[in-house]
Amino acid sequence: MATSPCSSSGVSSSSSSGLGADAGLEIRTRSVEQTLVPLVSQITTLINHKDKPKRSDKTLQAIQRVGQAVNLAVGRFVTVGEAIANENHELKEEMSVACIEARRAGETIAQLTDVASLDHPESDSHITIFTDKTGVVKAARLLLSSVTKVLVLADRIVIKQIITSRNKVLATMEQLEKVSSFQEFVQIFSQFGNEMVEFAHLTGDRQNDLKDEKKKARMAASRAVLEKCTMMLLTASKTCLRHPDCESARINKDGVFHRMRLALEQVIEIVTDSRPNGESEMAPISIYSGIKEFKNKVEGLRENLYFLSKENLSTMLEVILEHTEDFTDSAYTSHEHREHILELSKQAKMELEQLVSVWMQAQNQKTKDLMEDLEVAILKTCQCMNELKREVHSAATSLAADLLKYHTDHMVLKALKITGVEGNLEAVAEYTCKLSEQKEQLVEMCRLLRHVSGTEPLEITCIHAEDTFQVTGPQIISAAETLALHPSSKIAKENLEVFCEAWESQLSDMSLLLREINDVFEGRRGEKRVYLSLPRPGKHNANLKALKPVKLDSEEQAKIAKLGLELHLLTSDVDSETEKWEDQENEIVQHGQGMSSMAYSMYLFTRGEGLLKTTQDLFHQAEIFATEGTKLASALHALSDQVRDDDKPLLLLEAEKLITMCKQLQATAKASAQGKSATFTKVDACILKTRNVMTLLCQLLPLCCKLLRKNKAGNGCLKPAPPWKEDRIRTGTNARTPERRVETFGIKSLENHVTNMTFLESK
Repeated sequence: MATSPCSSSGVSSSSSSGLGADAGLEIRTRSVEQTLVPLVSQITTLINHKDKPKRSDKTLQAIQRVGQAVNLAVGRFVTVGEAIANENHELKEEMSVACIEARRAGETIAQLTDVASLDHPESDSHITIFTDKTGVVKAARLLLSSVTKVLVLADRIVIKQIITSRNKVLATMEQLEKVSSFQEFVQIFSQFGNEMVEFAHLTGDRQNDLKDEKKKARMAASRAVLEKCTMMLLTASKTCLRHPDCESARINKDGVFHRMRLALEQVIEIVTDSRPNGESEMAPISIYSGIKEFKNKVEGLRENLYFLSKENLSTMLEVILEHTEDFTDSAYTSHEHREHILELSKQAKMELEQLVSVWMQAQNQKTKDLMEDLEVAILKTCQCMNELKREVHSAATSLAADLLKYHTDHMVLKALKITGVEGNLEAVAEYTCKLSEQKEQLVEMCRLLRHVSGTEPLEITCIHAEDTFQVTGPQIISAAETLALHPSSKIAKENLEVFCEAWESQLSDMSLLLREINDVFEGRRGEKRVYLSLPRPGKHNANLKALKPVKLDSEEQAKIAKLGLELHLLTSDVDSETEKWEDQENEIVQHGQGMSSMAYSMYLFTRGEGLLKTTQDLFHQAEIFATEGTKLASALHALSDQVRDDDKPLLLLEAEKLITMCKQLQATAKASAQGKSATFTKVDACILKTRNVMTLLCQLLPLCCKLLRKNKAGNGCLKPAPPWKEDRIRTGTNARTPERRVETFGIKSLENHVTNMTFLESK
């Protein structure tokens, strides 16, 4: 569905002024949307000047400065757009048209606002913003539409980069599949590693830029598959080269290549928003989402007795109860839970029958008694659905907790490794059967958890976990069979270790997922964004020797536990502050939520849990956290341009503090550390500096919220924006890296120019 670029907060007033971008342009990323927000807002302010009854010389001069500033800004913006067109010939025609339209609109606005030198700006002898009201609205609409087109076209270049990077990876994968010698494999895999790192960074940036949380979660899942499969591809391919006639080794390797291709395809589907053969994605409906929608419809009867039919309501309940059969038919649901779910399903049908009966009567005769009976029926129906929701949640999470506790010792994996090295094919066959049983249990657990996950991103994480167990189980079996056939093979042993580690890692992630599902159910964290650490450059190096991951031991975890707990408490405080904001799409809130989520991941690391597995993961996350803090500081500077003079110094002081802290954290995270003691000191310093930034964030959020509310109240809260800042404009290309020149002319460079389109607010 197309989304208007004006639909985000801060620009909704544009519709009342007749502004609107091309309805055919869909804004899918935050960078494009956030670039348009100030433009739409400020153009609307300019339009509103025409309705002011009194016009002093100061006001006329201000309006003229605004018009000139807009024209200059558009000129610089168009220069960047034209550079993009020259670099990308397939977009040249579209981009050129959009640039011409933008330039024309900018010149028109400059002409219409050329009023300061006129004695009578209202005179019909000279067409101005005051005499041609329709003309300025048309020019503003054309400007907004053309700028949006330029931004969306620039975004296509980012998509093109990802597709090109994917194609490189696929081409190199085809070469890897066909190699027959170790020397050739080493050379090609070195190239493959570099291409995968580049692809990981491009898709990581895209993931964090996506507006749709569901797509963001799908992207995270696909990228996680690719990261884990890269090491699997290495060991599986080496095993196949060492044992070319081994059928189980070939099956093992083919499985890895197939899974990587599927993950690469899914990434492209997400970034291009398309599916093969034009088929639409059919997302499975969970019990939670079904109950939520059903309750909304039932409670809607209070306002309108005629907005839906009783058949619709009955059908919705039938679908929910069909899904509860996933629990009642499961061999792993306890007898007690099964009986309770069946009883509540029966009760839900009875409550709906009673509700429908009273509802039909109320449609015919709206008496006080009937309306009271209807209210009671609505409450009883909703209460029954809440109890059903609680029961299926208890059934799924208790099963998950029991299974994860039972399999925490990894006895089957250990047995497979031992019997494989012994070459005991009969014992390996016995333990592969046990692993298959374990896989079925874990797959069923994931299916049930998906029904109670509570948010779409967590639903997708459950689906990803289910797929991982489904695929990794057979891969472990083929790796174990290969080792049993070649018990003295070091590479076959290493290969089995890699697949077992992937299984153990997924089990560890399930513990975190279970905790997050419980947090959502209990209302502790809500729809929290998850920031996965990006793969590090050099992880897959040419010599193919896997770097040993560095983890904190129990003694180090104990030392850092207090600091981690403080960080956890601060994330809760920041979450509480962001929830107070009316506008959840505000840039300051977005950055604050992102920083809180990353800080929470760092807290989990201090406990030996979560997605950050090694100290290198932590340091990389700290760098991303610091970058997000710097972006927040930029948003604070933008806010300071709008507040009164007496409010500005404090806000700027806090922004400078934040920048300094983030620079210090970034320097600490990038500093080298050799040895166990130095590494722990660096970990401690990163957590400490992150805590300090979060402490400052707890102070900044309420301050900004207060200032924005003050501004919203109006009556002189906003000050005129500063004159145009020429020195902030930077364009150019890097001659030493021609293949990356297009990045200079991407969304970010265009964003710099639009950000400077700051117009004057009337006092």
